[in-house]
Amino acid sequence: MAEMKKYGADLVVDSLNNHGVDLVFGIPGAKIDRLFETLEHPAEGAVSPKLVVTRHEQNAAFMAQGFARITGKTGVVIATSGPGVGNLASGLMTASAENDPVLAIGGQVPRKDLYRLTHQSTPSAALFEPITNYSVEIQDPNNISEILSNAIAQANGPKPGAAFVSLPQDVDDAIVEANALPRVEPARMGSASLTDIAWLAEQVKQAEMPVILVGARGSDDATTEALHQLLTQTTLPVVETYQGAGVISRDLEEKTFFGRIGFFRNQVGDQLLAQSDLVITVGYDAIEYEPRNWNKNADLRIVALDTAAVQIDNNFTPERQLIGTLADTLAFLKEKVAGYELPVASQNKLAELKAALRAADEPKYTPADAGLNHPLNVIKSLQNHMTDDMTLTSDIGSHYLWLGRHFKSYVPRHFLISNGMQTLGVGLPWAMVAAMVRPNAKAVSVSGDGGFFFSGVELATAVQMKLNTVHIVWQDNHHYDMVKFQEEMKYDGKSAGVKIADIDIVKFAEAAGAKGLRVDSPDQLDAVLDEAFATEGPVVVEVPVDYSHNYELMSQLIESEI
Repeated sequence: MAEMKKYGADLVVDSLNNHGVDLVFGIPGAKIDRLFETLEHPAEGAVSPKLVVTRHEQNAAFMAQGFARITGKTGVVIATSGPGVGNLASGLMTASAENDPVLAIGGQVPRKDLYRLTHQSTPSAALFEPITNYSVEIQDPNNISEILSNAIAQANGPKPGAAFVSLPQDVDDAIVEANALPRVEPARMGSASLTDIAWLAEQVKQAEMPVILVGARGSDDATTEALHQLLTQTTLPVVETYQGAGVISRDLEEKTFFGRIGFFRNQVGDQLLAQSDLVITVGYDAIEYEPRNWNKNADLRIVALDTAAVQIDNNFTPERQLIGTLADTLAFLKEKVAGYELPVASQNKLAELKAALRAADEPKYTPADAGLNHPLNVIKSLQNHMTDDMTLTSDIGSHYLWLGRHFKSYVPRHFLISNGMQTLGVGLPWAMVAAMVRPNAKAVSVSGDGGFFFSGVELATAVQMKLNTVHIVWQDNHHYDMVKFQEEMKYDGKSAGVKIADIDIVKFAEAAGAKGLRVDSPDQLDAVLDEAFATEGPVVVEVPVDYSHNYELMSQLIESEI
């Protein structure tokens, strides 16, 4: 019996298997079709990751990113050459900016055509080099596995992000002799310097208002658990970035949670940071909320706990950097700060801020039109319909400012926001992935009517896969409102380029095979959401909202003297 030939595509799949990849997103094409054939039709006795075929490569990249953020594993996306690869750019850029480990494999013309004006020839490795942790093109078929292994390692480094591997067609089709490399366990850093941890503990004990600011890299399960252990023993106030949402549990909320920061310097969390005499950042990245906003005067005393050296700027110059595994560092810090209590004056100030935080969740105006819903009422209804095991994903638009400030989440990585790149279109693809990997809980996404149509075509994919998703569209009379209200603030009430076409969202959903619902009046909101959450399969709900007071979102900024 003749020995079965092994091709480059087989080596790719074997490598993915060895790294525990069980889900792959993408769209096939001629330059990478052997890999898709191998994924979809593995040899007898062989296994391969499940393939999810999307309607657009950009959405496939968003799904890979969402998978990475939710699971902590490597998300994988595969696209064909030329425009297929090009369509990955927004997703990979977002993944790198927001610390999500993603491996992208892109088809490429045969090696002999790389420098010719050939159909779909593009220098894709060069294209992605500035926006990924690692970007290379495979030249030797027998090197496929080592390059993929290094790509995955780089994607999961101290500062996770995207990695891109260009796979020429003739490399994909080549007969190979090499075997797939086994997964190499990543090096464990351990805690930061024990001397530095002891020093930080003394600074906490001497401080009157120490505050913990938690970012994206501080939201993994191990770090969150270590933070909970610390806060259970020693009560300290915590502020989340949008991407650190959910690190404070229900039982710790009352004493330790003081809101989120992420857009416009006017939140309770901003007020708290402005009055702090020691800010301890945990896995915080400047892109989540620039230091020039929360440390406007560059006069706050900062200590950074992180997995990699921070980017220093005029408003972010940590006194010390404690670099290491965050969970281990927090565990040692817990032992060193035992017995510390906030001064009574600080506790009284925190009580005032907690009251202000509660008050901020209550509507301050009546919608201009009786048929429109106040954003906070929509959030309250949504909150009442969701359980802690459900996932909420937010697209970008005015709604994300309201959600980021007011939606309560008590489990890390169950409330997903793109605050680094503020990328339109992520909401629905992320929710679809949540429905795949958390099948026992409803996945909910929110978008504006503008962002919805960036990825709304994937409703057909959700229907095909029978995913239990509820997508809520905040309808604002057909505008890109987040741009609109900021333009009006800057240009004497004028806006430009923000009006979009009126598309019947309910009919659009129904055309894709999903259930479409509309809230025709505010008194129907709860009942419509009842129906949506009780429905099996994809549902889209259109909710008309009143955005007439959105200008207040960027008003009452905290002045420098505070």
